[in-house]
Amino acid sequence: MIRFCNQCGAPTQYAIPAGDNRPRHICPACGHIQYENPRMVVGCIATWHERILLCKRAIEPRHGFWTLPAGFMENGESTAQAALRETEEEAGAHILSPIPFLMVNLPHIDQIHLFYRGEMASNTYAAGEESLDVQLFDAQDIPWNDLAFGSVRLCLTLYLQERQQGTFGFHEHQLPVTPHY
Repeated sequence: MIRFCNQCGAPTQYAIPAGDNRPRHICPACGHIQYENPRMVVGCIATWHERILLCKRAIEPRHGFWTLPAGFMENGESTAQAALRETEEEAGAHILSPIPFLMVNLPHIDQIHLFYRGEMASNTYAAGEESLDVQLFDAQDIPWNDLAFGSVRLCLTLYLQERQQGTFGFHEHQLPVTPHY
């Protein structure tokens, strides 16, 4: 909820602006309309010789659970740049030629999760500030019961299926409302 105008500081009202069809936060003092849009979470399935890099979260939500390196996209960067940056920040790993793999729509939390896939430049990796641990996992050793998010579970499942088939595509899904996205 936006309580004050980010242009003039006056209290906002929640109403449908003229010419629109959705309620927005409107400033009655200056007329500014504050739009709220979904946030992009971008990450990567980073692999090294068939092993998959996972990070144990050092932050909430889902502290202590495993995830793919991912995080919020920053202004001024492309989605591929965000995937590379997040993989480096959270896992200390560098990816060669990231390829888009999966987009997950999560309208119930106003997010879109976009995952790339890419081979690591080397087997060098290390936990960043937002990771308690980082490890390369063989497919059979992935900690499925300790994965942080449904989007990560979906991404890994699709990736492993397609890797076994020997061909990769691009996917779009919408996850149902769950306690862990």
